[in-house]
Amino acid sequence: MQEQLTSRATPGSDRPTAEPGQKPARLSEPEMCTEPNAEGASVCVQETKPADLPARLPQNSRATLAAVDPPQWCEDANGIILATRTQVCQVTGLTYTTRQTVNGQTTVTGQANMIVINYSYGDTGLPTFAHQVEVSAYNGWGDALKASVDGQATMSGSCTRESASFPAKPLLPLNSWRSGEAFFDTTATAAGAIGNCATTWYLTFTNAQYSPAVVDYQLNQFRCDNATVGRAAVGCVVPWYASELIYSSASYPSLASHVERAQASGLPGATFENPLTRTEDATIVNTNRDLACGDAPSIWRMSCDEYPIARSREGLSSGGTRRTFDGCQMSHVSSGTGPTGVSVCMITAAENSAQGGLNTQFFRAERVLDGDPFRVTVS
Repeated sequence: MQEQLTSRATPGSDRPTAEPGQKPARLSEPEMCTEPNAEGASVCVQETKPADLPARLPQNSRATLAAVDPPQWCEDANGIILATRTQVCQVTGLTYTTRQTVNGQTTVTGQANMIVINYSYGDTGLPTFAHQVEVSAYNGWGDALKASVDGQATMSGSCTRESASFPAKPLLPLNSWRSGEAFFDTTATAAGAIGNCATTWYLTFTNAQYSPAVVDYQLNQFRCDNATVGRAAVGCVVPWYASELIYSSASYPSLASHVERAQASGLPGATFENPLTRTEDATIVNTNRDLACGDAPSIWRMSCDEYPIARSREGLSSGGTRRTFDGCQMSHVSSGTGPTGVSVCMITAAENSAQGGLNTQFFRAERVLDGDPFRVTVS
């Protein structure tokens, strides 16, 4: 399974975005320190604010990574979680400090400043996903740079651990990477099953006469399912990521024109900040269609199209009124603007029929389930 799992974005999710509602870290986390041992030695670890990181991640020694090279956009995941539908990344700083206490007086004997890359990736067609963690000390001094780091991976939720490896390695030389990788299998494999899995790496810093220090890095982003209609295989995705349903203006000009005008009038769906929401409720879908196009005129080779699409919760079943545009041949409907309601327009019947297939293929490929966000764009 590990040989088949690759780190890649799906066609509908090649642009990373931040987790909704998340704010960049502003302040350092509290410092965690061990008690002085019999020799008075102790250590402290502290997650540092993003501003403390170097301008760019160190690039040398990347060939020594245990698993895959994280995508370039991980550099932008500085203190926040960025993701695509099948990849997640977070970059933070970590300071490791050694101390010596003699006759009640504590002296700092060393410090190491590090970058930590917390990266996870899955596949829409596989029941396995990976979580890897990478550490690089970029500056420091004294006893702290004598430390070694290793890691252990655990999980909770609907998953089991397939394998994990993070052998002990010294922090030195500076700007080199110490890496661990772990693979997890979902247990949500029965027909209709949906399950989430939280995975955690515990990093242990060991250093001669000093007590070990442990810091943990958790990701709880992947959902795996065997509930996607039309897909026999189990797969795993980041459910909050709004994948992109694309309508080609070259292939579907009347459909694309309607969607562009509808979004320009204020209706949602074009952006991560204001996406549409998938519904699998047949009653909602039918109500959206009937309220939008139930009184559409009968025109040869034309068909009524509604936006937002009927398979979203933002249709007329949630309230609002209809609007239309010049040339849409819906003379009994007024024009309008605003973030609620729907737009209706007569488009070619062939394009409207093709749209249903495009939507179905998209929901299937991206494993967009009931309640998932998604975007609609025109290329």
